[in-house]
Amino acid sequence: MKKFEKISKLVHLWLGLTCGLLASVSGITGAMYVWQPEIVRAIDSELLVLNDGKLPTEKVILSTAKRIADQNKQLQKMFLPYREQQSISVVDKEGLTYYYHPETAKLLGGKTKAIIFFEDLLNIHRNLGIPNIGKYIVGTSSVIFFLFLLSSGLFLWWRANKKNLRKGLSIQWKAKNKKLNYDIHKSLGALFFIPLTIIAFTGGYFTYYQFYKSGFGILNTAVKSSTKIGETFNRDMAFTETSNYYYLRAIYFPSKGNDDYKYRYVNHREVTSGLRKTKEITTNRDNKIIGFSDYNSDALSEKITAQMYVFHIGEIAGFLGRILIFLSGFVPLILFITGLRFYLLRKKQK
Repeated sequence: MKKFEKISKLVHLWLGLTCGLLASVSGITGAMYVWQPEIVRAIDSELLVLNDGKLPTEKVILSTAKRIADQNKQLQKMFLPYREQQSISVVDKEGLTYYYHPETAKLLGGKTKAIIFFEDLLNIHRNLGIPNIGKYIVGTSSVIFFLFLLSSGLFLWWRANKKNLRKGLSIQWKAKNKKLNYDIHKSLGALFFIPLTIIAFTGGYFTYYQFYKSGFGILNTAVKSSTKIGETFNRDMAFTETSNYYYLRAIYFPSKGNDDYKYRYVNHREVTSGLRKTKEITTNRDNKIIGFSDYNSDALSEKITAQMYVFHIGEIAGFLGRILIFLSGFVPLILFITGLRFYLLRKKQK
């Protein structure tokens, strides 16, 4: 056991000095992004929010249909009201985004600095701003953080404090630098072990989602229904609510190398707590359904992986969950700093 403990210390040390730094960047950017809906909505209220805060579904549908009729050949994507955005946004073939009033279909403007800032922030969070390989760096560091860094830290904490758990969670604020750094490191690591585990585990999904789905596939008891494939889809029905809780969220139009239409639905438009339920319908130009998924009929593996985002950002538990994830985002940086200081102080002492 002592040999295993020695190996765990080495693993925890060197992964903490490398993977811990990447986790710090992801944590800080993720913590900032937690409040993106509220911040952007407050800054760009004239672009994103109606004066009375209400969304008349019928008028939204009419405005959406008008934009499609006027710009059909120039459209790449269209996003209906969702989360912080109550207006309708359109992405044209050139990649430019414009916002339209959901009632009058009047042009409101393009992307603002606040919107672009949070898009860049999310880009750094997901791939460090490095094209192609960045997402693999972030995704791999998340998996390593989950499998080895957190687990080795928990093992070492348990070995040192199993006879006195309260001591393992206490901090002697008047202690000398080395002891203080160690106390902060081991206490925060233990207190935030569960939320950090959730963040790291779900964070890896966005890079390695196929492996996650395959792994959870062992829980499937039946193949999901595909009875919709081949049926004719009435595009007029795409703009209406398809059930008591599904709302049209986005339309993806045919583009270069892709002749398909994709319609994405969500079970609620606002930022709220609870499970994330979605529905997607993909059709060809002849309105034949070639792809279909619905949370209510999906396989269990699909239902589980569909919740990765709401767990990752804390929305599964509502406002309190988001606060917990926000605070947890700063913990990897604190652990990195205290761990590095403890290592340097111990090395200097030796």
